Amino acid sequence: MSGAEGVSRAGGMLRLAVIGGGENSEHDVSLASAAGVASAAIECGFTVVGLTIGRDGTWATAAGAPIGVEDAVRILRSCDVAFPALHGVNGEDGLLAAFLTAIGVPYVGSDMPAGVLGMDKWVTKLIAEAVGVATAPGVLVRAGTRPSSALPAVPVVVKPVAAGSSHGVTFVADAALIDLAVVAALEHDDRVLVEKAVVGREVDIAVIERADGALTVSPPLEIDLGGEDVFGTERKYGGTARFAVPAPVSDSVRVEMESAARTLFRALGCRGVARFDFFVTDSGIVLNEVNTMPGFTAQSQVPQMFEAAGWSYARLVGELVEVALAGAVVRPVRG
Repeated sequence: MSGAEGVSRAGGMLRLAVIGGGENSEHDVSLASAAGVASAAIECGFTVVGLTIGRDGTWATAAGAPIGVEDAVRILRSCDVAFPALHGVNGEDGLLAAFLTAIGVPYVGSDMPAGVLGMDKWVTKLIAEAVGVATAPGVLVRAGTRPSSALPAVPVVVKPVAAGSSHGVTFVADAALIDLAVVAALEHDDRVLVEKAVVGREVDIAVIERADGALTVSPPLEIDLGGEDVFGTERKYGGTARFAVPAPVSDSVRVEMESAARTLFRALGCRGVARFDFFVTDSGIVLNEVNTMPGFTAQSQVPQMFEAAGWSYARLVGELVEVALAGAVVRPVRG
C-alpha cells in the first residue's frame, strides 16, 4: 500500500473505522487527531467510517447520531480495520485495544499490554532502567499516603502517573509547594510521580513498525519551550508550539536516541507507532515518557518527524493501516 494507494478488499475498497473522543481530558485532542486521520485515509483511497466516544462513554456516528454499543460493534465489524485515535486513559491505556481484540477487529497501534505499560509512567521508568535507558530520579506518591522514600531535591516535576497532554503537570522550585502540586496531580490520577527536574533540551523521536516487522526510526524533533520549564498543555495546543525537525543534535546523540527508542519499543511490546520523549543533557540522554498513541493531526510531532524523512501524512496513515492488516487474524465472516 505504501501510503497513498487504496487497498482493494473483498467486497470493495478497504473500510477504515476511525475512532475519536474518549472519556478523559484529552477528548478534544483526540477528536482533532481523528479528523486528521480520516482526511488522510480518504486521500489514501479508503472508505472512512467515523465513530466517536463521548465524554460519558457513549458511542455516536461521525454525524453525531447516538448509537448503542451493539450498533458500534456491528459497524466496527463491518470494517476491515480500525484506527483508534484516542489518547489518555480509557483509550491509549489499552482499554480500547482490548475491546477491539475481543470483537475481532484488527486495529492500528499497540495492543492492551503495551498500552498499559506505556501509559504508566512509573512502570515505564522501571522497564527503561532495566534495559539500560536512563530516567530521572523519582518517587511514587499514592493518594492519601506519604512517599516511602525521600523526595528528590527541588527543582522537581510533579505529574500524574497515567495522564497525557501535560494535564496535572507542575514544575516546582520551592519544596514548600510540592504538596500543592501533588494535590493538583491527584485530580487526574490516584498515583503521582515526583521526579528530579532534568536540565536539558527536550528532543523526541518516533518509531514505526513496518508490515514486515522491521522498525523505522524518524528524524528527531526538538521542542522550543519558549522559556517555560515544561512543555505544558496551553503551549502544546494553543498554537504557539514551535518544533525544529530534524533537531540539531550530533550524530552520536541521534544514534543514542535511535538505539534507546528501538530498545524501548521492543521492551514495551509496542506495535504500529510510538513516540519517545527524551531530554538531551551534557551527560547523555534521559527518557521523559512514552506515547503509544501520540497526537496525530498533520501538525503533531510524529507526522512532522516523518514528513522530515520524506513521508507524507497520508503515507504515514497508510503504512500504519498496512501494519495492522499484516498482523490481523482473518475472520471468516464479517458481521
